[in-house]
Amino acid sequence: MKLQQLRYLVAIVDNGLNITAASQALFTSQPGVSKQVKMLEDELSLHLFVRKGKSLSGLTEAGREVVERARKILTEVDNIKSISRELAGQEQGELVVATTHTQARYVLPDLLAGFHREFPGIPISLHQGTSDRIAHQVQDQDADFAIASGQSELFKDLVTFPIYHWERTILVLPDHPLARKKDVSLEDLAQFPIISYTHSFDPDSDQANAFRDAGIEPNVVFTAEDPDVIKTYVLKGMGVGIVACMAYNPIQDPGLVAINACDLFPSCTTWIGFRRDRFLPNYMYSFLQLMVPGIDRDHIDRVISSAGDVTHIATQSKSLLPLNGHPGIDSRFSSCCDGGFNL
Repeated sequence: MKLQQLRYLVAIVDNGLNITAASQALFTSQPGVSKQVKMLEDELSLHLFVRKGKSLSGLTEAGREVVERARKILTEVDNIKSISRELAGQEQGELVVATTHTQARYVLPDLLAGFHREFPGIPISLHQGTSDRIAHQVQDQDADFAIASGQSELFKDLVTFPIYHWERTILVLPDHPLARKKDVSLEDLAQFPIISYTHSFDPDSDQANAFRDAGIEPNVVFTAEDPDVIKTYVLKGMGVGIVACMAYNPIQDPGLVAINACDLFPSCTTWIGFRRDRFLPNYMYSFLQLMVPGIDRDHIDRVISSAGDVTHIATQSKSLLPLNGHPGIDSRFSSCCDGGFNL
């Protein structure tokens, strides 16, 4: 058995069981990939793939088990290489972060700029998408870190650390009826079409739960991943927007009025997570310390080596800061509940 064969096997799975696509991703020939996988099956005396003619239609039960173990082996191989480079004093690698559009656009620029100043030789790759996509990228090792908000079964296997908390805000046009109300209720919101994030009204969303617990059915007419897209359609008069408070800037969004929503919906927590088996070179420890206020390397190591509820352990003895209290984030940010939007 060769490491190359395991890499080919995993690449086929990661490319939708398409051997041609896998060979292109590996910069090798399609016949070579097919031959090596067949040799692996012969050596193991196992059928790893369900075949339909010349095409692969799925993994066998044995194939799923082998692929899972192959991923772990390849991860450890990469970890050994990283350890070798670090011991040799070579600060090499890439920082790959998977996150949402809101975090990428409104929160991470200051933090990633600070990281770049400290490690100018480490390139940064920022992947944006929904929670589903973020989870898969980290689990499939296409990203080093996930930065997202809320908890989900998608992320239950990651080591996570809370970063800060934030509130939601309601966005309307200046002449909208809600703009003239002193206090806006969920009943008031439900009278108008609502525009919000793609998964904000999923059954397990706390935003959806707020309406459900109040016995109110919201009229959701449009959803999008990007808060800038949401704001665009609010400006078009399609409805009332509900976004993260940091997505609103009165200077950059003069056509919109922000309404405090902290009394309507629970506060949200943004956290950073990574695979437990991920080797962390020095620059990744530094990135975590930049992201999580007050954390040190020993605490990170204790959480990684711990068993059980890693989120609970990671949170112990750490004060969760509001967005405007995070030392690495531009001080222009103000919490939605501190009396205004002083961005």
